[in-house]
Amino acid sequence: MYCDIGDGIMTRILVDADACPVKEIIVKVAKEYSFPVTMFIDTSHILNDGYSEVITVEKSRDSVDFALVNKIIQGDIVVTQDYGVATMALAKGAKVVNQNGLIYTDENIEKLLFERHLSSKVRKSGGRAKGPRKRTKEDDEKFERAFRIILSQ
Repeated sequence: MYCDIGDGIMTRILVDADACPVKEIIVKVAKEYSFPVTMFIDTSHILNDGYSEVITVEKSRDSVDFALVNKIIQGDIVVTQDYGVATMALAKGAKVVNQNGLIYTDENIEKLLFERHLSSKVRKSGGRAKGPRKRTKEDDEKFERAFRIILSQ
């Protein structure tokens, strides 16, 4: 299912939905814009929002990520918090946003990957990195603003 946004470009929204806290916002806004949504989950989750196509894959390391990346085509909009998925989506010509409203670009993804690498090295050497802070209403509002921007581009 695709949405024709002109110039022969067909767009859909693909969501790394396992731990995505903004699924309801995605569906609400997608309905307003008449964009189709596909949510990717593993077998440890159940999802039926009445709007999205749901693709369920076996539970294994990165199974949802691989299934999502394999479906991406140029012009898609991807929602993920995973930098690796974001990198591959950008390489395929998709627009990518995370659950906090950060729009990934070719300009910022390398820095984000490098920071992730440094954090991994700290953890492997026995250091501790701060975990994510509690999600707020402002986080949801920031995501919705960025999501609307990316849908209207």
